[in-house]
Amino acid sequence: MSFNKKVAIVTGAGSGIGREISLELAQEGTMVVCIDANKKSASETEELISRKGGTSNSFEIDVRVKKDIDNMVDSVVNKFGTIDYLINCAGISTITPFLQHSESLWDQTLDVNLKGQFLMCQAVIPIMLKQESGSIVNMSSQSGKVGTTQYAAYCSSKFGVIGLTQSLAKEFGPNGIRVNSIAPGVVYTHMWEKQKFDYAKKRNLDPNHVMDYFKEKIPLRRLGTEEDVAKLTRFLLSDNASYITGQTINLNGGDIMF
Repeated sequence: MSFNKKVAIVTGAGSGIGREISLELAQEGTMVVCIDANKKSASETEELISRKGGTSNSFEIDVRVKKDIDNMVDSVVNKFGTIDYLINCAGISTITPFLQHSESLWDQTLDVNLKGQFLMCQAVIPIMLKQESGSIVNMSSQSGKVGTTQYAAYCSSKFGVIGLTQSLAKEFGPNGIRVNSIAPGVVYTHMWEKQKFDYAKKRNLDPNHVMDYFKEKIPLRRLGTEEDVAKLTRFLLSDNASYITGQTINLNGGDIMF
């Protein structure tokens, strides 16, 4: 399948997995709309795409704010005419003992990780309904399939993403819209720079040994990469995955297998 001249919106595109997905799709000729809460980061991804000869646009958007999302979608449709793909990558993660977990941290995590995907899907699906086609990839997590300690809000949000994905796949499959999600294991992005110290404290590890600890648990004996996630995303968006919908694909080197 050619991605040439297709239009994709990627949230969390300013860094990490979201940026890598944006670059992967742009390389295939997709017009990529880079969404991030950090304007500078979104603009940097747009510039990277432009330097490689791709077509891109960027917006500073808080995925918790429906009005801003709706205005952005209107702008994208006015400029590019349609939206073919939506990739929901925006997310936050905090390791916090449950009894120290504040209500505000719970609300923030659920709002960004789950409500943000709900609002983005709600804004984009009407466009896909008009053209009777579209593909959505929501970013869940291995922690959306198996709970872990001191991760209550994050696990809850990512379990929720899987439920949202299945619900939308059933509702809009008859309209030619596919919705899938990815459950990555440990992918060493900028979020782990701080989080590894909290994880080390939780497991009584040296922070410098946290990633080695993960590698030893994984059958393939390596961490996931941003490129791993980007390539799987590209596949799920493509016609090669035309009979796949409502699924959450593990991407964890065999760490969990259900």
